[in-house]
Amino acid sequence: MKKTDLIYEGKAKKVFNTDDENLCIVDYKDDATAFNGKKKGTISGKGVINNRVTNHLMKMLAEKGIPTQFVE
Repeated sequence: MKKTDLIYEGKAKKVFNTDDENLCIVDYKDDATAFNGKKKGTISGKGVINNRVTNHLMKMLAEKGIPTQFVE
């Protein structure tokens, strides 16, 4: 699967369309802000941790029978 167009970018992530019209890819950023954006920086590995936490939460929801749109 390949990323195509960037469809959303926020403080914590970027969302891309893919060559599969039914799937998107979420890339989590290493960016960090504090004090309502007055302080900005980068935390190496933050995006990877955010991705793992999200994956874990989506799997927990699925195990409890709560539908999600998560595809690993």
